[in-house]
Amino acid sequence: MESITKGQAFGGAFPLQKKNIFFSFYLTKAEMLALTKEDVDFQNNQISITKTYYRTERRDIITTPKTEQSVRVIDIPQFLTKEIEMYVNRCYALPDNERLFPIVAEAVQHKLKRACVKSGVKQIRVHDLRHSHVAYLINQGVQPLIIKERLGHRDIKITLNIHYRIKFPVI
Repeated sequence: MESITKGQAFGGAFPLQKKNIFFSFYLTKAEMLALTKEDVDFQNNQISITKTYYRTERRDIITTPKTEQSVRVIDIPQFLTKEIEMYVNRCYALPDNERLFPIVAEAVQHKLKRACVKSGVKQIRVHDLRHSHVAYLINQGVQPLIIKERLGHRDIKITLNIHYRIKFPVI
């Protein structure tokens, strides 16, 4: 697992006023729902992505990611580390290997839908937040290969795919 440094990932500039940035922006829903306390390095502001979550036949299943590239360590802003730490501290006696978010994927989408309706903004899928994160990184001048590694894509073509509907600047 190779770590992407803060300097590489954010060009050294991650505005602290963006406190509403949630780490699902660069994790898939399955990666986020599989996170445990032991995946968060509170000292080095990092999250280790080593597993994914899905539910089948009313059972929660934790498995390894689809590709080798999906196993990675991601640097996160210090404010986000602190927010995760505060959240974990509010979860009474949460074991290190228990999921941080013991909910199903549909609940995440439902909560986002309710928030969109309440705020009057266009409804989006949870995965679309990941696309927004890509747009943010591009706007910050982050190179496509760094974004590929951060997202855990197997191939740069996936990152550059029209699916993201984002134009990378020619450098």
